Amino acid sequence: MIKPLLHIIKLFPFRREKFYSFIRKGTGVRPYNLEIYRQAFVHKSAMVKDDQGRFVNNERLEFLGDAMLGAVVADELYKRFPKKNEGFLTKTRSRIVNRSLLNNIALNMGLGNWVKAQSKIDIANTSILGDALEALIGAIYVDRGYKTCERFILKVIIDQHIDIKKVARKDTNYKSLLIEWGQKHKQSVHFITEEKHSEDLVPTFLSRAAVNGEEVGKGEGFSKKEAQQNAAKLAIKTLKEC
Repeated sequence: MIKPLLHIIKLFPFRREKFYSFIRKGTGVRPYNLEIYRQAFVHKSAMVKDDQGRFVNNERLEFLGDAMLGAVVADELYKRFPKKNEGFLTKTRSRIVNRSLLNNIALNMGLGNWVKAQSKIDIANTSILGDALEALIGAIYVDRGYKTCERFILKVIIDQHIDIKKVARKDTNYKSLLIEWGQKHKQSVHFITEEKHSEDLVPTFLSRAAVNGEEVGKGEGFSKKEAQQNAAKLAIKTLKEC
């Protein structure tokens, strides 16, 4: 079994061999279909075409990986915290699968060395790395099935990069905190969020947090949720200084 595998690897072009080694060592998974992993690192801005001239990107794999990550994390939290209620489990899962944390994990794993995106995009300041990590999860599921995908999420993503107990203790849902502040002080809180369009095919959102109709915080993000969280975070800081 080992000799045929080594023979196959020797046939790879240098770049292909390095990519195979990266996937093998970085995920603990032995790829069967290497091309599905390559697709996981193609952002839509790269405008990559397949042999039939069709544009390919990692969005479908990202969709699948997002669902797999959420399910495995939910199952793990359910087992680890048998006495906690649904609200606690939901909040903790949200903190684990949030884009900022996934971006950092992807960066630490070295995914940025393999992502294909439009050259003028600084991927470190976007959600592209986190998206690629979710797409990688999707690729593992497609290539090796549920059990291998679950093992990767638990043994690599969670065990090596996330302190679940620490995450569970930390409440960073600034939007909820701001709304709770408003209820406590009998102040109306609302958010105005709009999408900003750009030429680099990476949509961003701008959100304004208002208290009694007055803007007290503004934030941007790569999703409405992230923009609102950033706006709420600044709003809370502003209110504390008043």
